[in-house]
Amino acid sequence: MPRPFRFGINMLTAAPGEEWRAKCRRAEELGYDVILVPDHLGMPAPFPALVAAAEATERPRLGTFTLNAGFWNPALLAREVATTDALTGGRLELGIGTGYARDEHESAGLPFGSPGERVDHLRRTIEELERLLASEEHQPRAAQRPRVPLLVGGNGDRMLRLAAEHADIAAFTGARTAPGSTSGQLTPISPDDLEERVARYLKFAEGREEPAELNLLVQVVIGTEDREAAVQPLLERVPGLTADEVLDLPVTLVGTTEEITAQVLARRERYGFTYLTVLEPYMEAFAPVIERLRGA
Repeated sequence: MPRPFRFGINMLTAAPGEEWRAKCRRAEELGYDVILVPDHLGMPAPFPALVAAAEATERPRLGTFTLNAGFWNPALLAREVATTDALTGGRLELGIGTGYARDEHESAGLPFGSPGERVDHLRRTIEELERLLASEEHQPRAAQRPRVPLLVGGNGDRMLRLAAEHADIAAFTGARTAPGSTSGQLTPISPDDLEERVARYLKFAEGREEPAELNLLVQVVIGTEDREAAVQPLLERVPGLTADEVLDLPVTLVGTTEEITAQVLARRERYGFTYLTVLEPYMEAFAPVIERLRGA
């Protein structure tokens, strides 16, 4: 029996207080289960934004999607996590990854490091967070015990192993950083490549007592009756792919409500994804699919 679906909305655009709260209330009205905030320069600061989201809503969980571990010292992060979880009434889900945009680290005056160094830092951060937040002496105290649920996002073998060891939620982007990009530009991976990555994670996670929830970040949602015409503007962003190949990408959902609903069910059947995150610009477009799949 698969897990029931959960749907998250990743809020990308900063807004004044009442406008921010109105967006979060709208996400709740549309049926989103999790309100998420990323960790990029130029976007809302995640922890205060989530506290404000909690004040405006009652039902949704609240998450970081995902924290850039290179921006954080573990002890200071533990304070932020515990405080935010307490202020949101135990609704926090902590998403964290290595970070992938060199330009942001340079703008912040922080070292970027090699891929291996970034994974090492993430591992140390996760292990220290677990130690600190589990301690009865740590102040402030998180509301959730024994810990705040942890999401780890990544595609490489070391990241998948780390997720298998520590994460309650294993998140997949369905993309990788474009070669030579310093800004974090992503290029999608094929359905077969994503299937191989999920299988690799499941192999690492064989010894777990309880399977993790599997999350997919959806990059594009387009409601349309003409699928091929709708993706024509996307072809410039994915050179070398045909319209049919773009439509087949796991990170694109294109079609009528019925067609997109079928695509989401197919993602669950093929890969095991039961937790889908969509980006803020597609919040309204995806909402009819949530209604169709509620309880599925």
